[in-house]
Amino acid sequence: MRIRAAVLEEFGAPLVVQDVELDEPRAGEALVRLVACGVCHTDLYTASGADPSGYAPTVLGHEGAGVVERVGEGVTSLAPGDHVVTLFSPQCRECVHCRSDRTNLCLAIREQQNQGYLPDGTTRLSRDGDRIRHFMGTSTFAEYTVMPEIALAKITPEAPLEGACLFACGLSTGLGAAINTAQVATGSTCVVFGAGMVGLGAVIGCRLQGAERIVCVDLSEERLKLASAHGATDTLVGGDGTVETIVELTGGFGADYTFEATGNVAVMRQAVESARMGWGLCTVAGVAGRGETLDIVPRYLITGRRVAGSSFGGVKGRDGVPRLVERWLAGDIDVESFISHRITLDDVNRGFELMEEQDGIRSVIGFS
Repeated sequence: MRIRAAVLEEFGAPLVVQDVELDEPRAGEALVRLVACGVCHTDLYTASGADPSGYAPTVLGHEGAGVVERVGEGVTSLAPGDHVVTLFSPQCRECVHCRSDRTNLCLAIREQQNQGYLPDGTTRLSRDGDRIRHFMGTSTFAEYTVMPEIALAKITPEAPLEGACLFACGLSTGLGAAINTAQVATGSTCVVFGAGMVGLGAVIGCRLQGAERIVCVDLSEERLKLASAHGATDTLVGGDGTVETIVELTGGFGADYTFEATGNVAVMRQAVESARMGWGLCTVAGVAGRGETLDIVPRYLITGRRVAGSSFGGVKGRDGVPRLVERWLAGDIDVESFISHRITLDDVNRGFELMEEQDGIRSVIGFS
């Protein structure tokens, strides 16, 4: 079938919205009609050329939600008409990682996915006979996409897909960092560095876990106001003296839990040094640039602080995303406040510009 999609032709250049061919789903795959897709920083990160594992041409986009149109042979968990959220982090439920409660990093299709292919080592996208690779196994900057069954989370049709798409990446990553990775304890003190989509998700996750004090740090006063609306008890404009201020706010000890959601390695270091001596846990969810390293003074670790990484918030997608969506519908999470701009596929590059300008939290592409 012929569809419209936003193609990354070369790094550092605007995406080109054009017609491409999409093949029918094969065994274990489903054809999804996209209804909404968030414009996420990871898409911009790859488009810029900063991602060392990036490739082109490819159809970008990974924060999608839509409706299943057709399924391939052997698909049993999905049927036409099902509402789904796309998963760049799949869940086969069978590999050693899926069977463990210690990680959400499914191994089933990881190698092929990282190279831009579907599980059988081929693509469903093409243009004039030339193959186009898939991005993160999703490629949701398009009217339709073909994805593996194990990379689609079936959700209740009661959930508006415009909001549900945010659970495909940023929102789930932040929520899960607090709920799954850190497992924030009731009555604790938390500090969240960054008030973008991931950071705000972490603020909400800390609130849902029963944290007594939640400090949010960001450079934007506007974003800090939004953090307060979502549960932050204190806000702080970031800067060189941030660590000292947090230590002072916490009686000279530091926070029980800190979260880094900016991707800035200098901020990551602040998050480590703001964690409490004895048992403080720093969870890093931000993605740093190519070749960057995190500099930690060993004394901070020797005196009891720990550092953990969090990919997709430790969420096992097919099981966990539907549960998070249910919490949204129950009123625990205000998703609407995150949708800053509603744009069309033709405006996808404007979505990148708004992100770089830090204008709002999320631009969402709507497909009519």
